[in-house]
Amino acid sequence: MRIRKSAEARRLEILQATLRLAGEVGPDRLTTETVAREVGLTQPAVFRHFATKQDLWDAVADYIGKTMEAGWADSAGRSGAPEHRLRSLVATQLCLIQSTPAIPAILFSRELHSRNVALRKALFALMRRFHGLVARAIAEARDASVFHDDLDPDDAAFLVIGLIQGLALRWSLSGRAFGLVEEGRRLLDLQIRGFSREPATSAQKRRRG
Repeated sequence: MRIRKSAEARRLEILQATLRLAGEVGPDRLTTETVAREVGLTQPAVFRHFATKQDLWDAVADYIGKTMEAGWADSAGRSGAPEHRLRSLVATQLCLIQSTPAIPAILFSRELHSRNVALRKALFALMRRFHGLVARAIAEARDASVFHDDLDPDDAAFLVIGLIQGLALRWSLSGRAFGLVEEGRRLLDLQIRGFSREPATSAQKRRRG
């Protein structure tokens, strides 16, 4: 006998299917009919849970935001050196992108943003919150004399976010051909060296010489 799912469970199933399909076919080509087939419903049944396609994308943005913020809170709340929290924040974000490939597709979809102003604003607000957490960790590292005294935390945070976005785009265009988290950690180490007050080691000087 088929078990009837609760409305909350069905909504979650639809949201997760939307994200999965957006990663496979792209958010611009995704239709509610495709989502309905994926979860074994009719299109009108999907609209009983999300009255319009706009409502569905609003819920997707909210789902992504809550998932991200839960991971950020865990990373930002950890004890230890601020530069370690910075590494943890970046790794958390890359892990989420790697597990949900639709995220970069949604973030970089010009067509989706132009047709869905509310979604664009929600994603921009999400980026600003992440920027604040990254800037705070950088400021703490600067104040602890780990990073350069004249390092601007806001500018440095934009560099870190640019690293994540550029890497996510390269990963997506390559067909996910490399480990996103591992490559991100490697590149972040290089960036942190540029922020750091510590002089280059002898080995690093030899490599540059």
